[in-house]
Parts: sequence; structure tokens; C-alpha cells
Amino acid sequence: MKVPLLSFLARLRGLLGPDRFEWASYTNRFGTRRYKVCRPGSGARPRPLVVMLHGCNQNADDFAIGTRMNELAERMGFIVAYPEQAVAANPSRCWNWFKESNQERDEGEPSLIAGITREVIARHSADPRRVYIAGLSAGGAMAAVMGHTYSDLYAAVGIHSGLPYAAASDVPSALAAMRGLRATLDPRYRASLFRSIPTIVFHGDLDTTVHSRNSAQAIAQARPQPHDGSTDTVEKGEENGRRYTRTIHADASGSTAVEHWLVHGAAHAWSGGSKSGSYTDPQGPDASGAMLKFFLRFTLAAPPVALP
Repeated sequence: MKVPLLSFLARLRGLLGPDRFEWASYTNRFGTRRYKVCRPGSGARPRPLVVMLHGCNQNADDFAIGTRMNELAERMGFIVAYPEQAVAANPSRCWNWFKESNQERDEGEPSLIAGITREVIARHSADPRRVYIAGLSAGGAMAAVMGHTYSDLYAAVGIHSGLPYAAASDVPSALAAMRGLRATLDPRYRASLFRSIPTIVFHGDLDTTVHSRNSAQAIAQARPQPHDGSTDTVEKGEENGRRYTRTIHADASGSTAVEHWLVHGAAHAWSGGSKSGSYTDPQGPDASGAMLKFFLRFTLAAPPVALP
């Protein structure tokens, strides 16, 4: 796969795309990041917002094409934002999820992504109670960071071929975690410190870049109290040429709180994606559609009314 060529073609396609797919940038004390926003031409307002974090060697246009999120946005009437990692921050455009400075609220890259999210909400009148975040690989790992550190901003999280929060603290530990060799999470992670956030996880069981064991750890983080009356339902099926095992974790009320899709025979690629993008697998269940269906079940609680 000639990823740089695919990314270049995706960038060219993005430049020639509709006016509703626009560039912007956000700056705070930790730097500047460009991002792209897709706004649907119709739909009820205020609209939901999905923030999409690309993987290594990808850019906003490439990720939009590969996941087909813009097509779904137009059809379903929601806004999509694509923060883009700067080459100066990482030569491969990876989000630096493995650095401790990027695993804390209001610090480093999380502060930039949260700032972009808030800016898009304000500029495009998005519904602040229906904001979601998802990512692939390094972007999936960063989505986990955002879900745990900004659970008051995001109503649900999607992790595709990624890693759980605080899975590493430097490059050597990141490589070990990606290989599935790390048995325990960073000692800074304490489940009691985090609100359980609705999470959907996709992973291929033949992924040799990020071991699928990481998907199970991400699920465990999303439901830190397994004995609270919750139940698990396992569904096995086949979609678009690939078998999958879907495990649905429901809370005590019976509502789905966490979904885990293990796609059999799939490697390190977005399931059901477009072959026009990089790191996509045209076969298998439609990860984009499944994530959106999952996301739209959840809203944040209304903020408390300020007393006079």
C-alpha cells in the first residue's frame, strides 16, 4: 500500500470537495493544529458532532474518505470535525498518546483536541450534549485519552484498532503495549477516578500492528465495575465477507453501555471502509455506521442551572 500517494490523492480530493468541507485552525499555549469540518446541507438543528482522529501516516482528507464519515454526515445530518496532527509534533503524523504530557486534561494534545471540539460547537451551533469522538490506531488511543479526561465534553467514544488510556508512558512501553505484551496499565490509571463512558471498540483479530488484546483492555476500562448488575450478550455473525464476534455489555437497566466488535480475519484497518483511503478494509462490518448508531443512543446530562 502506497500510503503517501493515497494521502496526497485524498488531500487533492479534499481541496476539490464541496464548500461545506472547510479548513480552520485552533491555537492555545500548547501549539496550533489545523482541522477540517464537514457540515451537512440539511438536517435538524442543533446537530450532533463527531470528532474523528486519524491514524499515523494519515491526514484529515484521507481519513474522511476512508471512513466515509462525510457521506454519513450528509445523510444523517450531523457535523464531523477532523483534527490533523502536525508533522512538527510527530513526523509520521501520529497522535502522541504514549507521552504522559498528552494523557492529562488541559495539557498538550488533549487540550488542543478539546479546544477544537469546543470551537466547532460554538462556530457551527452543534448540540453540546451530543458530541462524540472516535479514532483509528494512534487516533483510537487518543480517543481513549479524550474520553477519560473529558467525560464532561464527549457523550461516547469509539476506538478502532487502538489502545486503552494510559497504556504507555514512553516509546519503549508504547511498542510493548502495541504488541500486547503489557499485562497491566499505567499505575496512574485508577478506575474509580473516571466516569464510565459509553464506548464502542472495533479490532481485527489478525492485527499485527496493535494487538487485539488492547481492545479487551479498552473495554475493561469503559466498564470498571463489572459486578454492578450488568450483563453481557455475545452475538456471532458475518457481514460483507468477514465473520465477527460482537459482545454487548448492558448496564443494570438493560441499556447497552459498551460494544466490542472483534472482526475475524481483519488486520490493522478500518472495517468496512473505502478502498480509496489508507488503512481501510472494504470487507467486514461497517464500523462507521455501527459507531454512529451506537453514539446516537447517548447524550450528556444537561448542565446544572446556575443559581442567582
